[in-house]
Amino acid sequence: MNATTQSPAGQPRAEETAPSAGSRPAKSATSELVSWKAGIGLGLLAVLATILFGLMGNAKTAGFRIAEARDPNASNAAAWVTLVVALAAAAYLAYLWAARRRQGGVVNRWIPAATIAAVVVLGLAALGVTRVEKVSVPSMAAGWSCSVLLLALAGYAIFLTLRHRRTPRWLGGAFAVVFLVGFMVWIVAGGRDSEPSISLGGLLAGSVTLAVPLVFGSLSGVLCERVGVVNIAIEGQLLLGAFSAAVVATITGNVYLGLVSAAVAGALVSLVLAVVSIKYLVNQIIVGVVLNVLISGLTSFLFSTLLTADPQHLNKPGRLQTVDIPFLADIPIIGPILFRQSLVGYLMYVAVIVVYVGLFHTKWGLRVRAVGEHPQAADTVGINVNRTRFRNVLMGGAVAGIGGSFFTLVSVDAFSKDMSGGRGYIALAAMIFGRWNPIGAFLAALLFGFADNLQSIITIIGSPVPSQFMAMLPYALTVIAVAGLVGRSRPPAADGIPYVKG
Repeated sequence: MNATTQSPAGQPRAEETAPSAGSRPAKSATSELVSWKAGIGLGLLAVLATILFGLMGNAKTAGFRIAEARDPNASNAAAWVTLVVALAAAAYLAYLWAARRRQGGVVNRWIPAATIAAVVVLGLAALGVTRVEKVSVPSMAAGWSCSVLLLALAGYAIFLTLRHRRTPRWLGGAFAVVFLVGFMVWIVAGGRDSEPSISLGGLLAGSVTLAVPLVFGSLSGVLCERVGVVNIAIEGQLLLGAFSAAVVATITGNVYLGLVSAAVAGALVSLVLAVVSIKYLVNQIIVGVVLNVLISGLTSFLFSTLLTADPQHLNKPGRLQTVDIPFLADIPIIGPILFRQSLVGYLMYVAVIVVYVGLFHTKWGLRVRAVGEHPQAADTVGINVNRTRFRNVLMGGAVAGIGGSFFTLVSVDAFSKDMSGGRGYIALAAMIFGRWNPIGAFLAALLFGFADNLQSIITIIGSPVPSQFMAMLPYALTVIAVAGLVGRSRPPAADGIPYVKG
């Protein structure tokens, strides 16, 4: 609300409302309120990091082993090509970023993210070119260095808040990276050996693998909630997809038919969700919870009565083989992680790209987002709100079903009771942490997969950090995101609200 001085005639004075030529508009007398959440949250985390990484650190050296290449010659050639390409990409993106800032224009969101990704790839390619086999980091020095950097970043965030300026996105990203580095060094250095070490390639590869069903589940949530339907039934869609993939692949002897049947099974669960919640206006959260319990009980009953009685003909689906992409799979560190995947792994990449482009760069996506934000307005321009919701919920179920096939066609070659293990709820948390954005949900799922894989690794190396702490980390991060400590997190305005055409 602008406060302008009124003249006796009730008109604002011209000298107080119109800026002089060539000068910038004056700031409003009532400055915009800026939340203290980011400053306080980062400050508390920085203090915690100082206690853990600095005061509670030890004098050991943390080692991070680099995975050995299958073909050293091919790996070396791929590393050089990747190094050159990443260097050129990082330089161009940095120039583009600086040019936009210098001209005073708006910097597109993808430019900073792409620049950071190019720099990370550049660093990993450099490790491959130099053929570094192990990176050793002194725990005490790294701990105190990270603590000082985190305190400085938190102090800068508080300073910006005092100046009534918002905390920039880069600050939160830099804080997260520094905290992660310090946390990893602290965990590894706490191992039982005199010089504890872990395989960096194995850690990252396992994280991506564990994140596959989470990515599909979170994309299912994005597709549903972007049209205003809360999808709590992701857990049931994953579980029935896994069950259907195992049974159909075993009966037909074809794992690809099992993959298709998993998508159909997930869509069937979504069909029930759509009919009951959209057509009959039943509370969407209650329907989702009931479906999860129903699918869990149904698959457990069928497993105990049918699959256990004849596992050879009903529960031996086989596995989808890993496929290497030529040249890309030979890139050091990155290649084995990203480009030695099963068909489900590659479908994960395709699904993220398709959903993102579809939602934000097509007419269909514009209609979907309109239905999720303001269904009445969408209805007035001729969009069939409930039909759009039906279609998106069915698509979301099919996507989650494909994610469920990962459990029985990739991870293990048999179905077992409740083998999804609550990952549907973690996928829901990843969607919220990713702010209902396909790219954000994908990155959040990777982070949660990383936490899941690290949980088992710290047990192996004998780190004093309780594994239960890593198990709760995904949910703790979601609470932090929803609380607004890392930025504003707002669901679609009509999320969970049924629409009745009136």
